[in-house]
Amino acid sequence: MAATTKVLALESPTQTGEWTVVLPRKGRHRRNSRKITIAKGQQQEQQPWVPTDLEIDPERQSKLMHKIQACMKKIENSQFFLAFLDQMQIPKVLNHFHRVLGSESQLQMVIYGIGSIESHETPRLQLSLALLMKRKFSWIGDIEVFDPVLSATESQVLEDLGCSVLSLNEQGRREAKKSTLFFMPHCEAELYNNLLQANWGVESLNRIVLFGNSFETYEQHVSFKYYDQEVSLMNSSVAESVTHILAARRFIDEFRIETISDDYFAAFHDSSWHFFKLACENELQLN
Repeated sequence: MAATTKVLALESPTQTGEWTVVLPRKGRHRRNSRKITIAKGQQQEQQPWVPTDLEIDPERQSKLMHKIQACMKKIENSQFFLAFLDQMQIPKVLNHFHRVLGSESQLQMVIYGIGSIESHETPRLQLSLALLMKRKFSWIGDIEVFDPVLSATESQVLEDLGCSVLSLNEQGRREAKKSTLFFMPHCEAELYNNLLQANWGVESLNRIVLFGNSFETYEQHVSFKYYDQEVSLMNSSVAESVTHILAARRFIDEFRIETISDDYFAAFHDSSWHFFKLACENELQLN
């Protein structure tokens, strides 16, 4: 199934002086739209994090583990997964993975913005794909996970599945000091931009593989609407949230994911592999 066009809309400011950028629904299978909030003149900082609920519910834990195992089995036996693996192993894609790995034996995986794996099937499918990738490829290493909505029960299940749940909200600003696969399907534009900004150098970007929303779609189809009037992106007050995404398009090789069937549309539509290819700092000009 072809990826859909994603358009951002700028709603009116809140009482706190913030703008809310919304990804509208596309297709009947999409779950609730995610929002990014951009505080005027305020830099997001990394903060310690713990679940708001501190008690683990054994019954919920058992049910959730069963649901994730069922999702993994569903994906593993699907045509979608076969096509996904085939794409990862075609020479031009596999060569990119090998280049990012370099002399290292494994790619660390960092999962941002997974959402509530207990409340929604889409995050469970996304997590299941990440876990199956690690099972399939020996060169995918440890998995770290973070989303501020995770409960204590969800965090424990993730730990039981072999993942590490971060105790710091990094706001996506993880510097890639070693080869890293950032697994970020359907995250907010601001989170991708934060990641790029934190790694805006030749060595750091060349260490990164990013799975997430198509940057090509952002470049071609992002627009903002203010009181029903179209506003030029680069003249808007939220331009900072996509500046690095648009600049990175100059040196990215992007490979779109085929969802194959409606079962996987909500979880993976408009998703791509992104590989950064930089030779010199001159390529990093933002405008």
